[in-house]
Amino acid sequence: MIVLGLTGSIGMGKSTTAKMFAEAGVPVHDSDETVHRLYAGKAAPLVEAAFPGTTAAGVVDRARLGARVLGDPAALKQLEAIIHPLVRADADAFLARHRTAGESIAVLDIPLLFETGGRNRVDKVVVVTAPAEVQRQRVLARPGMTEEKLAAILAKQVPDAEKRRLADFIIDTGEGMDAARAEVDAIIAELTGDR
Repeated sequence: MIVLGLTGSIGMGKSTTAKMFAEAGVPVHDSDETVHRLYAGKAAPLVEAAFPGTTAAGVVDRARLGARVLGDPAALKQLEAIIHPLVRADADAFLARHRTAGESIAVLDIPLLFETGGRNRVDKVVVVTAPAEVQRQRVLARPGMTEEKLAAILAKQVPDAEKRRLADFIIDTGEGMDAARAEVDAIIAELTGDR
């Protein structure tokens, strides 16, 4: 089974592209969705122990947790030390299930693939990209987003040009949904030999 790592900077269309892989029948493991699930389950008591007062009714309150860890590199590192191994274990179980089921491809949707050393966990990397102005418009349209927040997020991410340089495949979502879907289909065809 080929493990595809799907990544891209904020606002590039990675989530939409992940849905396109899923719609084409490729199993997709979504790291962000996994974190949400863990925050409502097994991670909640661990997060509460590390950051008292950040859960309510056994579920992590993301706003309270964010207030505690954002802007505090040591706290953020502590949170990542709790969450990253749980997400990785979930992804490993996902891959094992689909390998056993005989899938030819599976996708790991990892927002910070290069930033977290995830390259060694996948066979090929797909980078989702878009022109900088398109990215900026998409992100600034999000509720509560500001130029300052966008700049801070981008400062923590490997630059798009570097991600594209390291990619095995590039999907440009700036060309529209149909073009992106065609690129997804072409990648699947190449990897499965259905050209």
